[in-house]
Parts: sequence; structure tokens; C-alpha cells
Amino acid sequence: MKPSYSIFIFNLLLLQYLSPLGLAQDFDFFYFVQQWPGAYCNSKQQRCCYPKTGRPSADFGIHGLWPNYRDGSYPSNCNSNSAFDRTQISEALSSMQKDWPSLSCPSSDGLRFWSHEWEKHGTCSESELDQKEYFEAAIKLKEKANLLKLLYDAGIEANDEFYSLESIREAIQKGVGYTPGIQCNKDSGGHSQLYQVYLCVDTSGSEFIKCPVLPRGNCSSSIQFPKF
Repeated sequence: MKPSYSIFIFNLLLLQYLSPLGLAQDFDFFYFVQQWPGAYCNSKQQRCCYPKTGRPSADFGIHGLWPNYRDGSYPSNCNSNSAFDRTQISEALSSMQKDWPSLSCPSSDGLRFWSHEWEKHGTCSESELDQKEYFEAAIKLKEKANLLKLLYDAGIEANDEFYSLESIREAIQKGVGYTPGIQCNKDSGGHSQLYQVYLCVDTSGSEFIKCPVLPRGNCSSSIQFPKF
């Protein structure tokens, strides 16, 4: 066997071996997603249970920090050997209970929610962030994008009133610098209501960027900002 051919075969086998370990963790940007608890708990699609720590504050809560590709697809469950380790969030626990509460039923301490987010999404960003850094990055992004204040400053309040989708988008864009993605759900009366806000973040998990692609919108032109 010629040396050049041997090297080619070796490199090919090496690439096949490394691809599930390395390429599966490549991604282009993060979606940083925050959800409004008033819409989650006022939806006909799902039940709402407060965390064991009590009723969350009337503020947007983190849903997740999700690696994404520019074509709109995303990796998931990239490393089955990287299980959620609660000791990695010990220093950020109080912030996570406040800023990243679980509203799913049955009532929980949040560990199941955070474990799901790490194992499905966080493991796909290990090329950039380890587990501790991943959760801390999300908390810092929440501090940088105070959505409730940005909307309040634009005269948009969680008072069950209806606001134009464009005014909500513009208020957030003015404060963050980039156009957000807005997702709505429906209350029991079928009204479109503000549910989730998507912001795009660079692969370091630290800086907001212009979204390469925005999630498909499902909101009416006028949406409700429900009380919580």
C-alpha cells in the first residue's frame, strides 16, 4: 500500500471517529429565549404549576439558550455522556430559581427543567461553554436584556391590554439593538398573547447579534400582554 493512500485511509477513519464528537457540537449562534409567565399560565395548551419555591416574580423567565444553525435547524442531545450535574450550578442556584423558574406540572424545584435544557441544548455547545459557563451565560444575558423594563419604557405593560406586534418588536429592538423573534400562544378565549421572545447571541454566549434567521411568527398584528 502506498504511503499517501495509507494516510488518506487513516484520515478518513479519523474523521469518521471524530465527527460525532466534534462536528455534532458545531453551531452558528444561540437563540436566547425568554417567556412571559402570564401567557404560559393563561394558555389553553398547557397547565401551569408554580415552583416549590413559590410564585415567580412578574417578570420574563429564561426558557433556554439554544445552539442553532443558520439554516434554521439545530443540533440536540449531542453528548449522552455529559449528564446534568447540580453541583455545577451551586453558585448560581438562587439566580436560577429567580430567573429560570419551571412552570410545568407537577410543581418542581427546577432541576428537571434545567437538566432537560442542558442535555438537549447545552451539550451541543460544549465546544464553547462547559456546564457551569452555560448556565451562567444565560443568567448574564437575562441581566443584559431586561425585557420588562424595555417594554414598560415604551408604554407597554402587562395589564391585559392589546398592543401592536410592531410596537413590541420595536421597543425590544431599541433596547437590545437587534430585531427579536416574537412567539405567541392563545388564551382560553382564543386571543393571541405575548408568550416568548427570541434574541440571537454569538457562539461565546455573551453578545447579542443580528439574527441569521428568525423563528416563524405566529402572532396576530395586535396581541395581548396578559397580567401575571
